[in-house]
Amino acid sequence: MAININNLNSTNQVKQKIDQQVQTKQLASESANTSQNAKLATRDSVSITPQAKQLNELQKKAGDSPVVNQKKIDELKSAITSGDYKVNPEKLAASIASFEFELD
Repeated sequence: MAININNLNSTNQVKQKIDQQVQTKQLASESANTSQNAKLATRDSVSITPQAKQLNELQKKAGDSPVVNQKKIDELKSAITSGDYKVNPEKLAASIASFEFELD
């Protein structure tokens, strides 16, 4: 049986042991960072934009107003029935064009 005496004082084993310890510390540090990030990730927050606030106010106003103006409907019905309701074609065309331009 032969014994290799050339590597008795070798630093390879010491280096390997130190590398293993460093890797273990790095893994522990990464694990701690991951758990801290997980704790931070569980803190959710919500912020409402000014546009969302404005939309909410408009929805409230729309909900408070009557759905239909029954008085105006009755007036138009009676004017149509009696033949007093006249359509102004120029005004109607201008209103339609204005509406179309506002959509763009």
